[in-house]
Amino acid sequence: MEPHELTTPAASSTAEKIILRWDSTASEDSRDRMIFTSDRHEIDRYLDAVDELQKSMSSATLSSDSSSSSSSAAALQIAMARLEDEFRNILLSHTSPIELAAESTHSELSSNELSEEINHESSNRSFEKELEHQESNSSTTSSSCYKTSSSIREVDLIPCDAVYDLRCIAERMIAAGYLRECVQVYASVRKSAVDASLKKLNVEKLSIGDIQRLEWETLETKIRRWIRAAKICVRVLFASERRLCEQIFQGLGNYSNNTAADDTCFMETIKGPAIQLFNFAEAISISKRSPEKLFKILDLHDALSDLLPDIEAVFELKSSESIRVQAVEILSRLAEAARGILSEFENAVLREPSKIPVPGGTIHPLTRYVMNYISLISDYKQTLMELIVSKPSTGSRYSSDPNVPDMDLSEFEAQASTLALHLIWIIAILQFNLDGKSKHYKDASLAHLFMMNNVHYIAQKIKGSTELREMIGDDYLRRLTGKFRSAATNHQRATWVRVLYCLRDEGLHVSGSFSSGVSRSALRERFKAFNAMFEEVHRTQATWLIPDTQLREELRISILEKIVPAYRSFLGRFRSHIESGRHPENYIKYSVEDLENAVLDFFEGYPVSQHLRRRSE
Repeated sequence: MEPHELTTPAASSTAEKIILRWDSTASEDSRDRMIFTSDRHEIDRYLDAVDELQKSMSSATLSSDSSSSSSSAAALQIAMARLEDEFRNILLSHTSPIELAAESTHSELSSNELSEEINHESSNRSFEKELEHQESNSSTTSSSCYKTSSSIREVDLIPCDAVYDLRCIAERMIAAGYLRECVQVYASVRKSAVDASLKKLNVEKLSIGDIQRLEWETLETKIRRWIRAAKICVRVLFASERRLCEQIFQGLGNYSNNTAADDTCFMETIKGPAIQLFNFAEAISISKRSPEKLFKILDLHDALSDLLPDIEAVFELKSSESIRVQAVEILSRLAEAARGILSEFENAVLREPSKIPVPGGTIHPLTRYVMNYISLISDYKQTLMELIVSKPSTGSRYSSDPNVPDMDLSEFEAQASTLALHLIWIIAILQFNLDGKSKHYKDASLAHLFMMNNVHYIAQKIKGSTELREMIGDDYLRRLTGKFRSAATNHQRATWVRVLYCLRDEGLHVSGSFSSGVSRSALRERFKAFNAMFEEVHRTQATWLIPDTQLREELRISILEKIVPAYRSFLGRFRSHIESGRHPENYIKYSVEDLENAVLDFFEGYPVSQHLRRRSE
């Protein structure tokens, strides 16, 4: 107001009368009614009266009229108390929790058929839809002075006409020196509204200690909900709260420490809820590390990394620096946790202590677990390639430990990323562990079958994943293929060398004999030995298991290619010597076809009858 614009005593008196008429301490009628629920004319009269009083006080100060100034000051104090009540009432009238629309799918089900998880998911989806609906119906242009990202979706938290009234009140309270009172009323009411929204998003009020005491299975569900809630909180709720603060308070004055009123209101409103929100991610980032946590931690890392530009936009000012810093620090700790977990996983694979052989030489649970884990790692390739920057320590780290493989990864460094080198190292130490477990089988043939099964499974898992195969590379895959084929060869050698040894010619011929030169007794013993050995192999290896159908068929064919020609040839050369004697059926018990059928029983994992089915006469 310019100095020459002095108010008249009559105008000041009229203004005081309007103020006193709405003095809630003097009139029961005014106590039960609110000015801003009246018609617009009455609202404007009251605001004009407040303006007139402020002019009157300025005029009285300039003219040294203390009596006039005292009267106006008393009336203005009554007006400020009234405006504070009106301000609170308008806010409260528009801060009821958002009503969630019931999902039609869920409304058709009884309450007994809905699990807690479904109810939570329904609530989250409905809340998000409601916010999107509000956004689409928004008609107020943002007065935001900060740069928003394309992912931020501001909504109208309070109707436009109510926002206008709130700013009108704030202007007069701040001009009269009631900034602190105005901010306190605003922040207390709006914080309750934000708290209600967080509750609907299932953001619980848990301390970091509370969170760290929860079982991991419980936390996995909470992490999924937190990611969804954090996106809505930052991009919708917090962003919208900041815009509302600007619409009401921007340019109306500074608070303590020369902080703008709108910034102060914003921080007073959302600081507690924001800390509550980010405390959850912080608790996860500093929790005890274990392999099963890796992927949820990466989910959190990716979500927070994606949100970081929005956090920096919404909390860009000096007053909210602590929230930006907290988010960046949590992201850094999540990255460090991921690196630490991968290292601990490597050590866990190496040290897995089980010594009881798996029945039938099938795939070990450790192999399945590790390869499924590695496959999941490949799904997070993009993130982990950024986080994993150091190569695995292979030989040098464990040079004094003979129970650890000393593998040289240098030959793969030119083609493989740092992450891929870690995966190759994990596979190498898995094979090292499996090799140790294979020694617990008493039958060497079964030990080789066990290694063949497991290395084949590793190779197939790599081939079955485009991402994993691309990272591991064909060179290492060829090495794995060679290893399981070598195990298959060793299995056959350990099994069939002794059996085929029965079908040799050496030791059967008798020098200078009047007969054919063949010792019939030696020949009978040779057939008896072959029959016994083959029956034993059939009995035991039918209970062994090769889960992969193609590998099982390939090994059977390889066995037939060795045993059938040898037996057919031996039978062809010496059958007549046995059949010309007594009880030939006791020695030539099986035909070639019998052996072929018997091999079809191998590696199915089921026990068979003790003796082979005799050939048809």
